[in-house]
Amino acid sequence: MAFSFNPFKKKKKPATQCSICKSRMEYEEGSILTSSQIITSNAFWDKLMVEPETLSYTKAHFESQDAMATKMRGMIFNKYSEKDQAWIVCDSCIGMFNVEKKQVREHARKWWETNKTFRPPSCGKASEQMDDQEYQTVKTYAVMQAGERFLK
Repeated sequence: MAFSFNPFKKKKKPATQCSICKSRMEYEEGSILTSSQIITSNAFWDKLMVEPETLSYTKAHFESQDAMATKMRGMIFNKYSEKDQAWIVCDSCIGMFNVEKKQVREHARKWWETNKTFRPPSCGKASEQMDDQEYQTVKTYAVMQAGERFLK
């Protein structure tokens, strides 16, 4: 087997996928958000709780007041709120979040430049970064209310 070496061939930059919708993202695309920034978006929870993987829990929660479905929605909330890493978010999804676009784009630039190791300020588990009252308010919306308007 022969290996060819071309000194003029550009090294391919790494790609990744959006943490929200899983769409492919090329080098230097997107924005970097923290778990706290992600979970404070009602639009994020409304979208997540009516996706095919979660829709049955949402229907059972609202239509039957099913305690197990509500518990599952709580577990889904915990999964997302306890993520200890930065979230890379594509341009199609960033509109769901109330963030300073210029700043989160700059964070993405640093993230790419550091081979995906940059952590923005307040990065980490939302429960450790947010005020308890705000965290509980967000959790209540995500578990008890998110997605209801899409079932009607």
